[in-house]
Amino acid sequence: MAAGAVPVLETRGLTIRFGGHAAVDDVSCAFHRGSLTAIVGPNGAGKTTYFNLVSGQLRPTAGRVLLDGEDVTALGPALRARRGMGRAFQLTNLFPNLSVRENVRLAVQARAGGGADILSRWDSRRAWIATADRILEEVALAPVAGSPAATLPHGDQRKLEVAVMMALEPHVFMFDEPTAGMSAEEVPVVLDLIRRLKASGDKTILLVEHKMDVVRSLADRIVVLHQGRLVADGPPAEVIASPVVQEAYLGVPVGAT
Repeated sequence: MAAGAVPVLETRGLTIRFGGHAAVDDVSCAFHRGSLTAIVGPNGAGKTTYFNLVSGQLRPTAGRVLLDGEDVTALGPALRARRGMGRAFQLTNLFPNLSVRENVRLAVQARAGGGADILSRWDSRRAWIATADRILEEVALAPVAGSPAATLPHGDQRKLEVAVMMALEPHVFMFDEPTAGMSAEEVPVVLDLIRRLKASGDKTILLVEHKMDVVRSLADRIVVLHQGRLVADGPPAEVIASPVVQEAYLGVPVGAT
């Protein structure tokens, strides 16, 4: 990364208060293209709230969110998505009664602008379906393309949510506990999808994850939140070994062996 390069995503002094409690407290952090950053911390540390502020589900009490150097703090989730920000949630966010293919096709259509005039409508629809089928092949869901999304097992629903996000072609991917609720057999498939996104080299990936083995295997960098504040930021081995993280995240008192 060239010195002085503009971050793809940045938060400056990001803060949100609920009553007298600061759930996220003055968090400044920059994320660059081609990097995967894991955001960790104990329960209640503010990780998902921080994600909600970054993606636009919540408006901050103070501070700013910048995307590609532009202030997007006042924009809602839909407008941030149009500018290239994709978010996968702890709970799947799908159209349960539509088919797997239709969930992805609608995202492809939205990315294309949704509109096609009366003469090109069917050609456009065929192209959208072809793109959806290609993405479903990539995430190993082609065999269930015609099934309602609600009938998929939990792991496949998470894969489908990644497919929908891929169809929107964001350059920022945000994963909020992508392996939550998955069986041991399902976890590697979703992690492989994230690895493949990272391997492209042109995506900026943020990952909230409790499983430290997952964090170690994927992250270039770890950011630690504790009681809403950023308390550590750096390479995984360095951050995991730091006394403040041992205490805040692992519950090991500073100075203990």
